[in-house]
Amino acid sequence: MLEIILCQSIFWSLGQKQKIADTISSAGRTISINTVDKYLRALCGSYLFYQVNRYDIRGRQHLKTQGKYYSVDSGLRECRLASSSSDIGHILENIVYLELLRRGYKVNIGKLAEKEVDFVAENADGITYYQVSASVLDENTRRRELEPLQKIPDHHPKLLLTLDEIPRSANFDGIRQIHVVDWLLSQ
Repeated sequence: MLEIILCQSIFWSLGQKQKIADTISSAGRTISINTVDKYLRALCGSYLFYQVNRYDIRGRQHLKTQGKYYSVDSGLRECRLASSSSDIGHILENIVYLELLRRGYKVNIGKLAEKEVDFVAENADGITYYQVSASVLDENTRRRELEPLQKIPDHHPKLLLTLDEIPRSANFDGIRQIHVVDWLLSQ
């Protein structure tokens, strides 16, 4: 059971307890959210996961609603799941989270009304907002990813990290789109 929860949380649901329980239940096994919570706390305690809290961007406070869990090693998925390109967005999000930690940021998940900003990263230099997506070449996907960043009522830097081959100066009203590999190699 622990093995299933580990793999489910890392890449299928990004560690949201209810989604993990629902996914496991849909596979024919019954599990309560309390049991999922106990497993996730044990995994965090053993340093296999990081728990990331939600942050209300307008109210500038941490929320008590459940956060997400990210794996300390994206490669753990290969020990249990067959490789699939369909979840590359989740893998990228996990990689970006780990890199933000490595760079010394305090990282939260941003909440703005009903929208979510993948990461609110804060260090001594200030706050930077991040959205992570495998591709935003599709207009609907681009709109969905940009909308939360566009609604943020401050002037902190906002970045959209993707795998799209783009001009170096891709900019959407102050939101910079950067190839995720270029961003990873930038520091």
